[in-house]
Amino acid sequence: MSIVFVANFLAVLALGAAAIALLLLVVDRIGGADLLRSLLGRRMALALAALVAAVSMAGSLYFSEVAGLVPCVLCWYQRIAMYPLAILLTLAAVRGDQSFRPYAATLAAIGTLIAAYHVALQRLPGLPSGSCSIEAPCTAIQIELFGFVTIPVMALIGFSTILILLFVTRERPTEDPSE
Repeated sequence: MSIVFVANFLAVLALGAAAIALLLLVVDRIGGADLLRSLLGRRMALALAALVAAVSMAGSLYFSEVAGLVPCVLCWYQRIAMYPLAILLTLAAVRGDQSFRPYAATLAAIGTLIAAYHVALQRLPGLPSGSCSIEAPCTAIQIELFGFVTIPVMALIGFSTILILLFVTRERPTEDPSE
């Protein structure tokens, strides 16, 4: 399989995940939270989040180990957030363990912030990037598809999708009718 084929495949998956995540967020915001929980279910949301994390992890490993792309420091930080998510969300989905959600959301939020900064660095190279090295600069765009999808953009979509899946199927406080 060529690097171009895999990169295109992963970019299309990322864009599809972004579209679905945005749709879920819109439905949740217009009052369809109960519908989402009944259609999607909390356990299925965990499974989908685990799938997103696993594909993200596999994609990052493919780019570095098969394609030979050298990850920059920010890519490593994103991996530090994503790899445990792949394992822990899978375990939570298999066990139906809803108590893990806050911890997964924290890791995903940290990854989202790092990925967003990384995307900003690539688009605005004048930003301070103190942790970047000459061998693997954080501003370098190694792959760009559809005019804007880079590896950090795919990571940002992955982390954001995980956050949205955890958010829209969260436990909501019930209102007490006696008040």
